[in-house]
Amino acid sequence: MSRREEYETRTERLLQPIAEANSVNIYDVEYVKEGSDYYLRAYIDKPEGVNIQDCENVSRRLSDELDREDFIRDAYILEVSSPGLGRTLKKDKHLQASIGQDVEIKLFRPVDKCRVFCGVLEGFDAEQVTLRNGDTAIILKRTDIAVIRLAIDF
Repeated sequence: MSRREEYETRTERLLQPIAEANSVNIYDVEYVKEGSDYYLRAYIDKPEGVNIQDCENVSRRLSDELDREDFIRDAYILEVSSPGLGRTLKKDKHLQASIGQDVEIKLFRPVDKCRVFCGVLEGFDAEQVTLRNGDTAIILKRTDIAVIRLAIDF
């Protein structure tokens, strides 16, 4: 397990009882380096959407637990927020919850001269993701996919 994965896993374990106590769900936890700074991000959600108070309550409790456990070696910035409307679908649980919804998929390199595909998420497995765009089924290899996001329709 990489250091990043260890930090994310341990943080998610600390976050679980905090999320339950605040009636929110853990959407994702990520530890990333952007420029010269490290960020530990916890994304929380609930059916009616999270508000600033939810984020503040979870952030304060999580910060206290992280200080107590003190397992992250580097200085980092803690952020607690909603995954947003155009949320990234990183994990199988995110994809499963989004079947039947409009998504946008960006590829690492073009397939049939196209790098971006939009449609209704129809299904997925370990190797591929299937979209429906009108009467056309689009099957994309997961190894070709850079990012999948919920599409935002304005």
